[in-house]
Amino acid sequence: MTARPEMYRFHNGEKAPLQFAVSEYEARIAGLRKIMAETGVTAAVFTSMHNISYYSGFTYCAFGRPYGMVVTASEAVTISAGIDAGQPWRRSFCDNITYTDWQRDNFWRAIKSVSGDGAVVGYESDHLTLLQKAKLELFLAPSQLVDLYEPTMRQRMGKSAAELDMIRAGAAVADVGGFAIRDAVKEGAREIDVAMAGRDAMELEIAKRFPDAEYRDSWVWFQSGINTDGAHNPVTARRLERGDILSLNTFPMISGYYTALERTMFVKEVDAESLRIWEANVAAHELGISLLKPGASCAEITHQINAFFEEQDLLQYRTFGYGHSFGVLSHYYGREAGLELREDIDTVLEPGMVISMEPMLTIADGQPGAGGYREHDILIIHDDDNENITKYPYGPEFNVVG
Repeated sequence: MTARPEMYRFHNGEKAPLQFAVSEYEARIAGLRKIMAETGVTAAVFTSMHNISYYSGFTYCAFGRPYGMVVTASEAVTISAGIDAGQPWRRSFCDNITYTDWQRDNFWRAIKSVSGDGAVVGYESDHLTLLQKAKLELFLAPSQLVDLYEPTMRQRMGKSAAELDMIRAGAAVADVGGFAIRDAVKEGAREIDVAMAGRDAMELEIAKRFPDAEYRDSWVWFQSGINTDGAHNPVTARRLERGDILSLNTFPMISGYYTALERTMFVKEVDAESLRIWEANVAAHELGISLLKPGASCAEITHQINAFFEEQDLLQYRTFGYGHSFGVLSHYYGREAGLELREDIDTVLEPGMVISMEPMLTIADGQPGAGGYREHDILIIHDDDNENITKYPYGPEFNVVG
């Protein structure tokens, strides 16, 4: 019988053009190695989509299989499953090892082939499961474990010039989806039909802007009526009715980079109480944008917006924080939790950070003004101010449609 290896290198074809230059990834790895030197880590073992994508350019599709990346003082290697053949090699700026499933835990044997035994191993506590952590300890026998979750998150929070260009492009794509949705809103249309119009427009725009990219995972949440009460409610086949509150949410994904546009809308008309609440949320949105400046802390900004809503007797309808970071993240992976606009986050804004402003109020069904109101812009923090890269208009003047 043919010998069946535990792992192999399947360097099939040429390296694909990545969305960033090799020098960008080399700079990220250099930053990581500085973190490793400061923490005494000799082998960083990453398992999360966000860190593997950030440091290598390869964004995996797990489908129940583990994926990894190992970085040492001299090597950077992605670890992928045989089912993906040569694609991980082509989409990694660095080396790649394919593990086989002929026997269980070949993934960890492949990791060990790079990290060696007894290393000081860095891992991600926000991603590694208890099961996989036990296997790490069994196969790698680390002399010490060091949690790299927070320092790598902080590295990702500061964007390079190339990342900022990518995020600007993503925001522009989100706007394209927003305008397509606006054009598709009609009485009697289904949420799913409107959502597809926005998604299709974004995917075509991404393909035009990034002809060498891989295309996946862009999506739209378009909600109406009671379906607007939650920020992440799925699309349904509900048909739009005159006077409905709507929530437009476009989410383009470009090579692992996520951006978003979110807007409150109404079909043809808006009643007086709904208009009052909507305008108050818009005012909070504008206040929040004015506060996003270097030197301000997330908690301070949150308290000031809270005070505004308290004055309007609306604070009790706030449902979550006022904004979060952008970059390598998505609805199913990644979260730079240290850069969220919440009362318990003391992070101070610095130039190069990217953050949203997205106040939301939810009024229960059956109450005057019922529904969910949300505006969402993406801002880049500069040396003395911010840059709003979202261009689709917000507020009643533009968004009573259909």
